[in-house]
Amino acid sequence: MAFFPTYYVDSVLLVRPEWLKDQGKKAVILDLDNTILPRDKEYIADELLAWVHELKDAGIKVCLVSNSWFRRVNTVGKQLDVPFVDKAVKPLPPAFILGLWKCRTRRKETVVVGDQLFTDVLGATLMGMMSVMVLPLAAHDLKHTLMLRHVEKLIIRDRKPQSSL
Repeated sequence: MAFFPTYYVDSVLLVRPEWLKDQGKKAVILDLDNTILPRDKEYIADELLAWVHELKDAGIKVCLVSNSWFRRVNTVGKQLDVPFVDKAVKPLPPAFILGLWKCRTRRKETVVVGDQLFTDVLGATLMGMMSVMVLPLAAHDLKHTLMLRHVEKLIIRDRKPQSSL
């Protein structure tokens, strides 16, 4: 399928710095809601904070790109100490282009990591970028997102996420 994720995994924590480097990647454009944090939470778990620090310590740049509003994305961006793009209107390309600019990387050097087929993966596909789709952290979400999750299930069908990369 044209916009099936390049990789489909259980968790962002499986996206390891060594694997990214083996793939020729220098940056991660990272979704926020239900990818790294449930929609109703604002504080990053220590495990995730350590993961982002590992990426950064390995020289992998990270930029949050989220359809959420400034306050939420700014709060999380400050905790992670990473640049961000809020109100992204994914899957449209401008926010991905801005994320690339903030990382100072090219498309082929950057991977998009997110939990939604119709925002993160489709956006990556439109940009010609590699994508890693992760299982959403929470079952509850916005009504339109829940509707799209039913369509995602039809597209993904019996494919199961990998437990390693």
